[in-house]
Amino acid sequence: MTAPHVAPPDPATAAAAAERLAGLATPAGALGRLGDLAVWWSATQGAVPPPTVDRVRLVIFAGDHGVAAHGVSAYPPAITGAMVRTFVAGRAGVSALAAAHGVHVRVLDLGVDDDLDDVPDEVRARKVRRGSGAIHLEDALTTDETRQALAAGRAVALEEVAAGAQLLLTGDMGIGNTTPAAALVAAGLGVRAEDVVGRGTGVDDDGLERKRVVVAAALARAGDRTADPVETLTALGSADLAATVGFLAAAAEAGVPVLLDGLMSVACALTADRLAPGAAAWFAAGHRSTEPAQSLALDKLGLAPLLDLGLRLGEGSGAVAAVPVVRSAAALLRDVALLSELMG
Repeated sequence: MTAPHVAPPDPATAAAAAERLAGLATPAGALGRLGDLAVWWSATQGAVPPPTVDRVRLVIFAGDHGVAAHGVSAYPPAITGAMVRTFVAGRAGVSALAAAHGVHVRVLDLGVDDDLDDVPDEVRARKVRRGSGAIHLEDALTTDETRQALAAGRAVALEEVAAGAQLLLTGDMGIGNTTPAAALVAAGLGVRAEDVVGRGTGVDDDGLERKRVVVAAALARAGDRTADPVETLTALGSADLAATVGFLAAAAEAGVPVLLDGLMSVACALTADRLAPGAAAWFAAGHRSTEPAQSLALDKLGLAPLLDLGLRLGEGSGAVAAVPVVRSAAALLRDVALLSELMG
């Protein structure tokens, strides 16, 4: 199911943007990584100077994970459904950030272990199943469910593009989700469980060891299936993570950039780049999370995070917090005078 290689943001535009950056009335290199970000943004938009960053849209994919019943999280699974309701009400942490920064938020239930009868129908329209399998004991999904979730994520990305998105963001909600996400990173990089497992929402030392044992068992159970990205999602992922992978791959294929969030977003980006090689050129990293697997995956993708604030909230919060940085980069390349204009 691997797609053809995804074309990168336009190289000619990138070259023209780099030339403009070099010609700005600023000392050479003075804009640092903001300059690099501005060139990337300009290339993704196919325009020099680049447009302002106005139409930013976040999609939060929610789902439950069977491993949450095995002591890998500091919170009970019932929190997932409660938080979906909080997103709908606009009262979550990411809701406040999105309101402050003009980001449109959409939440979708892909695999919450709750019927969520009290939320709008559109939130449940893409639901694949209630919960995903405990990955150290069984597959997370069936092959058909994996394909359904990937297709759902792809369709949602295209809906957001059709709604005018210039920049897309991914968010997550699901108690226990750092465990399958860490497993996806370990599978994608060929590293050990102890290299990728972190404290998630704040488990103690015993919980951390349980997570290591669960991820190691899951990787051993999956075996050689991890060579294939779709099989990896079936064995080790979940409905919400598979949908995020589809979303990211489709965004890149459509030529729309994505600002990534924390571990779940980056684990899915790593998997999306396996599924659609070259997709990573369309991704920027919003922030560095406290999870070791996220840093390993970012290194593999060649992405340096824009922020490092110790965030571990999830929800897309780190990506939303980084949106003003993208806006700053675009404004500099767009509005700063050229040195040649001053000297003319």
